[in-house]
Amino acid sequence: MGKVLIIGAGGVGTVVAHKVAQNSNVFDEIMLASRTKSKCDAIAEKIGVNKIKTAKVDADNVDDLVQLFKSFQPDLVINVALPYQDLTIMDACLIAGVNYLDTANYEPKDEAKYEYSWQWAYQDKFKAAGLTAILGCGFDPGVTSVFTAYAAKHHFDEIHELDIVDCNAGDHGKAFATNFNPEINIREVTQKGKYWQDGKWVETEPHEIHKPLNYPNIGAKESYVIYHEELESLVKNFPTLKRARFWMTFGQEYLTHLRVIQNIGMARIDPIIYNGVEIVPIQFLKAVLPDPGELGENYTGETSIGCRIKGIKDGKVQTYYVYNNCSHEAAYKETGAQGVSYTTGVPATIGAMMFMKGLWRKPGVFNVEEFNPDPFMEELNKQGLPWHELFNVDLEM
Repeated sequence: MGKVLIIGAGGVGTVVAHKVAQNSNVFDEIMLASRTKSKCDAIAEKIGVNKIKTAKVDADNVDDLVQLFKSFQPDLVINVALPYQDLTIMDACLIAGVNYLDTANYEPKDEAKYEYSWQWAYQDKFKAAGLTAILGCGFDPGVTSVFTAYAAKHHFDEIHELDIVDCNAGDHGKAFATNFNPEINIREVTQKGKYWQDGKWVETEPHEIHKPLNYPNIGAKESYVIYHEELESLVKNFPTLKRARFWMTFGQEYLTHLRVIQNIGMARIDPIIYNGVEIVPIQFLKAVLPDPGELGENYTGETSIGCRIKGIKDGKVQTYYVYNNCSHEAAYKETGAQGVSYTTGVPATIGAMMFMKGLWRKPGVFNVEEFNPDPFMEELNKQGLPWHELFNVDLEM
């Protein structure tokens, strides 16, 4: 049993709040905090029976965070705010003596750069303080990293090739919308691609490498190699990897909108002056696009995310495919959020459960694949994200 503080009241925060409230045998006190307290109040009201306290907090302000942490005294902070705010929240955790978990790595506001160096640099501080920091505990990163660790533990002596495949075959009925924070989403998918090959990183132009891949219960979808943050920690923690890539599906209409947004300068992350006021174009775009947290009601279809792995077991080459399919409709029915939020929020909750139960708890800063994958995999089946595995199939790679 323990006290948990959730920071962030978007789609993912909504799912985390619902799921921790469902697990009252693990979380005995819950607080949901964000810059806009009314959003927290609305989520808490939907969950009902006074299970969740709410608070206003500025996640960019260390002093504000510390004041809240010392007042509520949580055992663990679940950070589902913006990636820009990871370091201020980690700083506040160190000052207040609170453990930490997030779903996405830190990135600076002024540069679309995805790497763990900033957070890994906190290793000695958290270790000296006797605190645990769990990084990247969403689905990808998160579940995909645990899938890899589970495969390495149970099915391979050496993993040589890893392809993480992320398909969203859902339809939200909008001309253009992003499935999570537009500012983060657009930055992520418009950056140059990058993958690991024979001990070095190979950079590609955005969406340069692509081909159709077949997804369970969905069929063939055009899939594109992009860079994703879990690759950095996975190649570090599984040094036998000779190649590691991340694939994501995009529809042609989405890519056309994306090209227009880039061509007219609306994807810019540097400030401009408009009518004497400084604005950042991508932040203005975020304000006029559909709210990802409100897409769920009319969302149909499902996601399919997994790991396609090739390696050696008992001297023989083996292939392995482990994946989850998540229904947008089922996610909305349970939590009021669409499937992309659900697949991020449920693993964050499970990671928090692992910490509370003492299964994932040691001083320092860790990516999820550095912990025992077995109890996490067991909870995925119980908490709404059942997984499936296929052996010695064609990985299409």
